Amino acid sequence: MKDNKKVIYWLLTGCILIFIMVVVGGITRLTHSGLSISNYKLISGTLPPMNETEWQEAFELYKQYPEYQKINYNFTLEDFKDIYFWEWIHRVIGRLIGLVFFIPFVYFLIRKQLTKPTIRKCIVLMGLGAFQGFLGWYMVKSGLVDRPDVSHYRLAMHLTTAFITFAYTLWVALDLMFPEKKTIVKGFRNLMRWGMAVLLLQIIYGAFVAGLDAGWIHNHWPLMSDGKLIHETVTIEQEPVWKNFVEGKSGVQFVHRYLAYVVVILIGVIAYRSRKLTLTNFQNKGVQALVALVIAQFVLGVFTLILQVPLWLGVLHQVMAFFLLAAMTFTLHRFSK
Repeated sequence: MKDNKKVIYWLLTGCILIFIMVVVGGITRLTHSGLSISNYKLISGTLPPMNETEWQEAFELYKQYPEYQKINYNFTLEDFKDIYFWEWIHRVIGRLIGLVFFIPFVYFLIRKQLTKPTIRKCIVLMGLGAFQGFLGWYMVKSGLVDRPDVSHYRLAMHLTTAFITFAYTLWVALDLMFPEKKTIVKGFRNLMRWGMAVLLLQIIYGAFVAGLDAGWIHNHWPLMSDGKLIHETVTIEQEPVWKNFVEGKSGVQFVHRYLAYVVVILIGVIAYRSRKLTLTNFQNKGVQALVALVIAQFVLGVFTLILQVPLWLGVLHQVMAFFLLAAMTFTLHRFSK
């Protein structure tokens, strides 16, 4: 029998690894560890420095780049080891994901356990994984030239692609887990699609906030600061004005804040509209999960901001975004053909 349980377990294992990858990536970002490994070696870079001589060589290489020269010039070797660890484990997990996807895929092909539609979907997954690896290198490269930080645009591409890869992997697994036909309510399905689109936009702006360190300003809620809806700097940081909402810290935080309200409202409308439909058990549970998770994520976002992004809370906020995307993917799948 093609597309058996082993294939489903394989895909779900990939989902779990991508989740771990995103969590470690969040820690890497919040600990400012992402530029600690200045050279990219696909094979030999799998092992960390194994003795003091190799550690010293890696540290000397790090000293040649802007982050050390402009920010971490007082770092000792022990300080360097701390940030090196998170970036190294992040890259190792990336390599592991590549192997976990590729080797079983070849095995299932040889054993003829994949249908043609599943093979096509898996090829798309391989492409997304390869693109994700390229974006990781492309992102790090932006912080090794003249400024000691990565481009927030490239960070957003890297993070969003990871989320999309996870969602698509889960979708393929769900196709195999639930092969039966479903009764579709087109208007409601389109509402779910809008919910997914706005959620992905919110994830992109979350990456902008992380990339610009915009969570460390305007640490007030519900207003941004000084009793005002939005701080004056949004309109005077740079010209043209629209750039403030994609490159200015205040403007990016403003969009991320108020997109959160849009996400909550959309999921509220989804829940309200779903009450008028005859739902299956899984459809109902999906909608309930969306409501619970969006409330938890909103509260986490508020406390992450007010407390000025402590490491554990920043990571938890990103984890909850992951769960919310998973719930949205599952629920949308249950209302799709």
